[in-house]
Amino acid sequence: MTTRPAAGRSPHRRPARTARPLGARGLAGWLFVLPALAFYAVFVLRPIALTFQYSLYDWNGIGASTWVGLANYGKVFTDRDLFDSLVNAFQLIVFFSAVPVVLGLAVAATIRRIAASRLALVARTVLFLPQVIPLVAAGIAWSWLLASTGMVNQLLSLVGLGGVTRAWLGEFATALPAVGMIGAWVLLGLCTLLLLAGMSKIDPALYEAARLDGAGPWREFVSITVPSLRQEIAVCVTVTVIAALASFDIVYIATQGGPGNTTMVPGLQIFYLAFSEREVGTASALAVVLMLLVIACALPIQWFAKDGNK
Repeated sequence: MTTRPAAGRSPHRRPARTARPLGARGLAGWLFVLPALAFYAVFVLRPIALTFQYSLYDWNGIGASTWVGLANYGKVFTDRDLFDSLVNAFQLIVFFSAVPVVLGLAVAATIRRIAASRLALVARTVLFLPQVIPLVAAGIAWSWLLASTGMVNQLLSLVGLGGVTRAWLGEFATALPAVGMIGAWVLLGLCTLLLLAGMSKIDPALYEAARLDGAGPWREFVSITVPSLRQEIAVCVTVTVIAALASFDIVYIATQGGPGNTTMVPGLQIFYLAFSEREVGTASALAVVLMLLVIACALPIQWFAKDGNK
């Protein structure tokens, strides 16, 4: 004999679970997050607050400090050497950001077209190698390559361009572009892989429909690939712009800010001010200004990417 369930009741109905109070669940969540918050507060927020505090004083890092208010910030924008370091950082954005992103788009589109061949795997591996090489080692290697007797000049002489050879990192006109090209070489692989990952998510049917309409490779790239990679491009630009503004390793190893101050950047200037010239207050003010510049450059890029996805 089969027993039928009573009307209005489901035969598979599960017993209702007793809901915990919202306060208990919220407390448990905060307990999980608390170690990360404590770590962030101690090693990120506290140093930022101390840096801002030091920027308001004239202090050598050892003796008594003197309150100067915003005078250190005024010095950042009126002192020619300090202001020029900010200008140099913005010039490096062209090499650290524009070059890797534009070349990364071209290289990623080429690799996508030959994705089934072994050459694509080799290209991805070779391009990503700079990311696993320490920046100090990369700076030393490029210092040798760009020296007056380095391999770059030897290759130029070999192809009959001996008249353009020079100490690329040692001349005022070429030192900053040379440092910028080293940064572009380092960041190209990262941008290429990020853009390749984005291209893998594009629906192949879009390309098939474009080909049926008579679109060529360039039209596919401009009308489908680039608009579909809006978010990935924003990530690449954000990462590379921050790398340009906060550059230190490559510049310190390759030129140490020279010749003169033609390759001096804020990160290196902060290091010299704080540890060589004992001007901790001025160094802290420059660090705060640099942080604000990074935020001012990164936020519009993120808003641009977010608006494009609406």
